[in-house]
Amino acid sequence: MSVLVYTESENGTLKKVAFEVASYAKAVANQLGTTVTAIAINTNSTSELEKYGVDKVLSITNSSLDTFNAKSYAAAVKEAADKENSKVVVISSSINSKYLAPLLSVGLNAGYASNVVEAPISTAPFKVKRTAFTNKAFEITQIETEIKLIGVSKNAFGLIEENGSGAVEDFSPSIPELGITSKSINKASNKVSIADAEIVVSGGRGLKGPENWGIIEELADVLGAATACSKPVSDLGWRPHSEHVGQTGKPVASNLYIAIGISGAIQHLAGINASKVKVVINTDPEAPFFKAADYGVVGDAFEVVPQLIEKLKAFKAQE
Repeated sequence: MSVLVYTESENGTLKKVAFEVASYAKAVANQLGTTVTAIAINTNSTSELEKYGVDKVLSITNSSLDTFNAKSYAAAVKEAADKENSKVVVISSSINSKYLAPLLSVGLNAGYASNVVEAPISTAPFKVKRTAFTNKAFEITQIETEIKLIGVSKNAFGLIEENGSGAVEDFSPSIPELGITSKSINKASNKVSIADAEIVVSGGRGLKGPENWGIIEELADVLGAATACSKPVSDLGWRPHSEHVGQTGKPVASNLYIAIGISGAIQHLAGINASKVKVVINTDPEAPFFKAADYGVVGDAFEVVPQLIEKLKAFKAQE
């Protein structure tokens, strides 16, 4: 009986979240006195998983899985779980994994706990700590099914190096016919993805127009951050909807979230509450965002941000 972990990749390279869920799976395996098996799909960097406690990698090479599809990926993970007799399956809380989770839960007859932030409190009974009420509170959830499905919250558990044996085994699961053809996928290039970003720089209507977005992009470039925006900005067409973060957009769980010219509507705050450190720059000292932020600057973004960029560049030049 091995703990199974599904590791996400893009363009053949494992994402950072893959190592975080592997680290979590290793913590669970240590409590249960068992091993960790990872499932990796069309990935050429499986050797890195060994550093994070993975003892065996089930490596799938299948061109029909080049594009994520929840149904086909769920079939592959389920077959791997059956093969390894896994009683605990670990996935991330990414957008793709949230589509995958309900299909896996039904297929494995597994109880599912999402947004888990710590290793299990106990394994008999199986209890985990997870966020609730849009990250405003924590709750302890007990999973009573024989098989447990755990969705680990991004940046909550961290990367913990603990060597595993890392043996690689070719795996060819049965993939169902989907009747779906993907004609094209358009992705932004040379940009940090919001989903993978450690730092996110986000702008709101306080920027006054799309022509002023250069300061957001320059700050993000200096920090190695992703750029994002509030819902009104994307609705106005200043920025693409792919950059809209919040409860009705993309959820953010970055280590640092910088909000510039965003007042802090409840829907926006609900989507970024999982970020560890929140900084707001706004001219209005009564803006709701100041109540949720760890650090706040009352000032004009067109004066504050260029100075911040200048100081950061000077600091980096000293490194």
